[in-house]
Amino acid sequence: MRIKKLKLENFRTYKEETVFEFGNLTTFVGKNDIGKSSILEALDIFFNEGKGVVKIDANDVNKSARSEGNDEIKITVVFDDLPQNLIIDATNPTNLKDEYLLNYEGDLEIIKKYPNGGKEKVFIKANQPTNPNCSDLLLKKNSDLKKIFESNNITCEDKTKNSVIRKSIWKHFANELELKEIEIDASREDAHNIWDQLKNYMPLYALFQSDRKNSDTDNEVQDPLKEAVKQILSDANIKKKFNEIAREVENKLKDVSQRTLEKLKEMNSEVANSLNPVIPQAETLKWADVFKNVSISGDEDIPINKRGSGIKRLVLLNFFRAEAERRQQEMNVPNIIYAIEEPETSQHPKHQRMLIEAFKTLSNLNNTQIILTTHSPTIVKILDFEQLRLLKTENGKVNVLNIERNELPYPSLNEVNFLAFGEADEEYHNELYGYIESEDKLAEYRNGKGTLKYKRYKNGKVIEENIILSEYIRHQIHHPENTLNSRFTFDQLQESIRLMREFIKTLNVLSLKEKK
Repeated sequence: MRIKKLKLENFRTYKEETVFEFGNLTTFVGKNDIGKSSILEALDIFFNEGKGVVKIDANDVNKSARSEGNDEIKITVVFDDLPQNLIIDATNPTNLKDEYLLNYEGDLEIIKKYPNGGKEKVFIKANQPTNPNCSDLLLKKNSDLKKIFESNNITCEDKTKNSVIRKSIWKHFANELELKEIEIDASREDAHNIWDQLKNYMPLYALFQSDRKNSDTDNEVQDPLKEAVKQILSDANIKKKFNEIAREVENKLKDVSQRTLEKLKEMNSEVANSLNPVIPQAETLKWADVFKNVSISGDEDIPINKRGSGIKRLVLLNFFRAEAERRQQEMNVPNIIYAIEEPETSQHPKHQRMLIEAFKTLSNLNNTQIILTTHSPTIVKILDFEQLRLLKTENGKVNVLNIERNELPYPSLNEVNFLAFGEADEEYHNELYGYIESEDKLAEYRNGKGTLKYKRYKNGKVIEENIILSEYIRHQIHHPENTLNSRFTFDQLQESIRLMREFIKTLNVLSLKEKK
């Protein structure tokens, strides 16, 4: 099962229902505090039910919605890539399609509602029969189902199995089902049993937060193996084996001490009677201390907590991945989702590129999804357009834009960085200017624009000419050796980029009109 869509409503900054689409690798980009982390944390709440990194509470309700009397948070996840032979009832074999448990698009849609940020209520949004003669069958008891097929003279192969009865009834009314998307309460009757089975097929969701501790006092940073020891020793089978060893040692110590005291009595019974062996109980032993010297160190035995913050975080990230995979195998869960906030944190650009390439490879594996958030223009440029989702605020509402060719007539990840972060750099300026020049439109672009004085050497003499702002910046980028002019400012760079973007969009509109 793979996440296809996430829908948030009344959750933090997302008041109205906002839909996010996912692929095998999905990266959310946007300015600070726009709601990127809320997406990842909402999924943690949905999948891990308060046992993961995040716990939902009343403060997660959108404040504007609360003031209007609506305090119910809705987190909805739509799944595709469903197993064709998914069995949702071990005793009564059936499947999602036969039970009309898929939505209009043929996907599984699970809604979780949290009144005032409290305990979840689960619903399945499905394209169900609504004809009163055959509706709400998943919410009916066996006796109620029998009444329906008996009153309508419906033949049924096995009257003891609810799934068989439902199929017979729906088949009888096949031409008048009146299918419509409705929300089925997953806490009632067979819908409850189905939800209990469906939970076994849910992906394992693992969230690595950007503000995860990585101080020298953090256990995981001191060394991931020390944290691993704790988790390994918490295994019930290993505890049992250690206790067996401890009891055997305890019995042998008691035997040795008893024989020693018996011998002592032969020489001095008074002293012997005043002594008692002190042997710790097996349950009180600190087995972790036995492995306290485990570590991951470099070639020069430098411990991880003494390495740079970037290396520490890189090790932590991969410890997180290894632990997630271990949990996946132990729980026998087929799918895994890695959600990682700002993988660029403390990482050199080279490591950023290596990380993203690793995530790209990982996302191509079966049953694996990667979800990222980033503020890094470097990362954006490494990704493909379909792997990016741009978050932008318009009229107080967060909009989610799938990155396509955007407003320019050619693919540009510099364009994405400009829209997402206001990233105005020389590379993007060169790109825009070069496009106008390649289209032979520079003369047209110059029309009506103000000029600046630009000095340069020619034949050993300083000459002065009037040129537009974009040319002024272009010359300085390509001729840094010319120090006769004042350096362009960031505001001038942004203004020049804005002017060229507007001009190129105009060209694009004219081109589209000509094609029509």
